Amino acid sequence: MHMRIGGKDTGSADDRWMGVINPATGEEIDRVPEGTLYEVDDAVRAAEEAFPAWAARTARERGLVLLRAASLVRERHHDFARLLTSEQGKPLRESTDEIRGFANVLEYYAEISGTLRGEFISLGQAGSAIVTHEPLGVCGAIIPWNMPALLMAWKVAPALLAGNTVVFKPASRTPLTSGSLTRIMEEAGLPPGALNIVTGRGEVVGEAIVRHPGISKVSFTGDVETGARVRELASGSFKEVTLELGGSDPMIVWKDADIDSAVAGALRGRFYNAGQTCTAVKRLFVHQAIGAEFLKRLKARVEGLRIGNGLDPGVDMGPLCGETQRDTIAALVEDLKLKGQGRVVTGGEPLRGLPFDRGFFYAPTLVTDVHPGSPLLQREVFGPVLPVMCVPDLNTAIMHANETRYGLGASVWTRDIEVAREVFSRVQAGIVWVNRHLTLPPEVPFGGVKSSGIGRENGSRALYSYTREKTLSISH
Repeated sequence: MHMRIGGKDTGSADDRWMGVINPATGEEIDRVPEGTLYEVDDAVRAAEEAFPAWAARTARERGLVLLRAASLVRERHHDFARLLTSEQGKPLRESTDEIRGFANVLEYYAEISGTLRGEFISLGQAGSAIVTHEPLGVCGAIIPWNMPALLMAWKVAPALLAGNTVVFKPASRTPLTSGSLTRIMEEAGLPPGALNIVTGRGEVVGEAIVRHPGISKVSFTGDVETGARVRELASGSFKEVTLELGGSDPMIVWKDADIDSAVAGALRGRFYNAGQTCTAVKRLFVHQAIGAEFLKRLKARVEGLRIGNGLDPGVDMGPLCGETQRDTIAALVEDLKLKGQGRVVTGGEPLRGLPFDRGFFYAPTLVTDVHPGSPLLQREVFGPVLPVMCVPDLNTAIMHANETRYGLGASVWTRDIEVAREVFSRVQAGIVWVNRHLTLPPEVPFGGVKSSGIGRENGSRALYSYTREKTLSISH
């Protein structure tokens, strides 16, 4: 695969390349160029050249391009899903859902293209004012490897619909799907230079995008430490930033909850994408009146998960995305065992031997009796390990839910509307689900509080965040 710069392929025999590894087999499936700040310069230049003509189109015209791209993606979703699973590892069913999610986001923004309008303000005898929304210019987008198609859509679709052009950096582990989706968008009528991909390492390409004076806004999804670096670098040039920096989502199961429904929610909420999701259920607090029964049913469901290569039929959970990711999870659990900070109920070790010998697999794991100071409760654990704590009352559950620097999502499982209201009002999170978790339709604003980031993605707010207001003041 070649890097796409302003609609042109780049790369020669002398360029540096990065291998893309299938995490289920450890095999290299492709290579992409290892970009530098020079490629970022080229991409920004191409985006600047494409900007005037793209911005001159109406929002409805730009929306039609997104709609055609969504249609093409839906026609070929099987091929995109297999490519996504090959480079990221998730089961084919989850990859199919994500590819359809990409199309869904593009369709949503195409549908609301007619809502991008200005405002007339009557000032009486003083005259009137007209407020318009102009595109920012060239925008930068940087995403991680866990949801490469969906996160690409979240950033690229509103930016393009608002009339901007984009320089986009996919994660170095998962660049293939993003590149293929970019080509589909060009096939659908997106002009060359409107969307430019630069592959490479974050400390080189990512920093070059954030620093570049030709880029007006950066939208970044990733870890807290890198997000802080992005904000620091962007502040020097007064760039606008949107930061989605992960979370450690609590799930509270009240004593009146439908246990089977809550168990199913915890299973999907934690082990979807092998636990590698920002809004995954990462801490589970269950009322002690149902704790034993809940844990029994959850343990049975976890042990029934089928683990393997995501391309194989019937697989429920694939590998972790890389060796480092697997070893980090393994070290956390081993440290917990060594310090006696919790009890492993099931799982708790990497999966070895056939058919797991060449991939980066870790057993789905449940842990109870977790010490409050354990990293399992304090850090964002990006893998299939779920700590379960029994709590005596709602105040205790909410107290523990807020004992973290993160505030992305949270959920409460109950039939009592007052319990739901209490959790919503007191838990520090950007989104609170009731009797569900993870669901994020494109209509709903998404983002966190505390160290989980600043700004919102999705919805009409995201569209307007890629514009700046300009006022025409008229005297009578």
